[in-house]
Amino acid sequence: MVKAAISRGTTPASPDPVRVLVVGGGYVGMYTALRLQRKLKAELKRGEVEIVMVTPDPYMTYQPFLPEAAAGSISPRHVVVPLRRVLDKCRIVIGEIRSVDHAKRTASFTTLATDEEGTGAVDIAYDEIVMAPGSIARTLPIPGLAEYAIGFKTVEEAIGLRNHVIEQMDIASSTRDPAVRDAALTFVFVGGGYAGVEALGELEDMARYASRYYHNVKAEDMKWILVEASGRILPEVGEEMGKYTVGELRRRNIDVRLETRLDSCEDRVAVLSDGARFPTRTVVWTAGVKPHPVLAASGLPLNERGRLKCTAQLTVEGTTHAWGAGDAAAVPDVTAPGKECAPNAQHAVRQAKVLGDNITAALREQPLQEYTHAYVGSVASLGLHKGVAHVYGRKLKGYPAWFMHRVYHLSRVPTINRKSRVLAEWTLSGLFKREIVSLGSLEHPRAEFELAAGGKRPKESS
Repeated sequence: MVKAAISRGTTPASPDPVRVLVVGGGYVGMYTALRLQRKLKAELKRGEVEIVMVTPDPYMTYQPFLPEAAAGSISPRHVVVPLRRVLDKCRIVIGEIRSVDHAKRTASFTTLATDEEGTGAVDIAYDEIVMAPGSIARTLPIPGLAEYAIGFKTVEEAIGLRNHVIEQMDIASSTRDPAVRDAALTFVFVGGGYAGVEALGELEDMARYASRYYHNVKAEDMKWILVEASGRILPEVGEEMGKYTVGELRRRNIDVRLETRLDSCEDRVAVLSDGARFPTRTVVWTAGVKPHPVLAASGLPLNERGRLKCTAQLTVEGTTHAWGAGDAAAVPDVTAPGKECAPNAQHAVRQAKVLGDNITAALREQPLQEYTHAYVGSVASLGLHKGVAHVYGRKLKGYPAWFMHRVYHLSRVPTINRKSRVLAEWTLSGLFKREIVSLGSLEHPRAEFELAAGGKRPKESS
């Protein structure tokens, strides 16, 4: 039985069944739980094992599709995967882990119910824990950043940004003040990685298309600025493809500024380290991520960057019954001694498969395997029918790269249901015109009722 494989020591967790606690419902959390659900099917049915996932959201976001969701090529509902439907043999708890006491093998978490009840955090015991909380946006103490910038890590931010861009075009179309018009049509993106470049490429493409429906807003009236602190963008696709991307963006009149930083965005003015100043109502921050803060409250060993120290077998270094992978984990790259696996989606999905297999093997007292990978390559979309790719040593650009981008991510998005819906939407978007409607009022669903009841309409926050 699985039970015999657990060495509990002097402080046992729950007596029965064996509980595997998964912290986080992102790539690693969902795919690991899905793998465990399949591999431990018999044990789950007999009640010998229980898989519990604690996650802030009831869905997993497939982040590579966020730029297309922002551009209107994919419905926001199809960018997310409902966890309760996919993980039907697991117990899903919508909440947040606040701390972990691995010596006692307990974790404290809060939910919406505990907030309503005012009871504070509650404890859950476990036998095995999978630390997969992911990452959060890495911000800097830049004046005005917290007040005016928007991130691009969640589906809510992607759709909010789409609505915001269209609203800025509406403002520019209706104002008589040249300064207001100029600020509304200036869009500053900070960060030259996948998130920043793809978001900028897709939204600029969408706004360019939308401008044909405005009588006094033209594509050339808009200013799109990409700010990157290093000397190159998209390092994952290689130097040559990175240079091509810079050239392609500049051919679209996008101002790419390398080796430049954002110094301030107070009072809706973006001030760059090269001295340039841009009055703007839009600053999008995509300048990297950092480990989730729950790791610091776990008591588990961390490296200098705050990520879990893990072995190639995805166990937490020097610790038993604790596992990690993805953005939260520093996993050694066995194909390049001395280096660590990059915290990206490609590694996360592959690590989750090995992680699920290793946890199953540990419960059954079988040997563990090391995580190793063969580099496949990288793909990036720069807008409709535009892209760059470096796949299996081959370099692609333009339409072939864009097509490769779609094929690759369609193959990776989980469930046949999601694949079918995304493919159907892509097909329909190729047959019909884009939707360019802003639904910004969704962010304030009670606004109309409050106005009718004598209140005031909420002001735009960004």
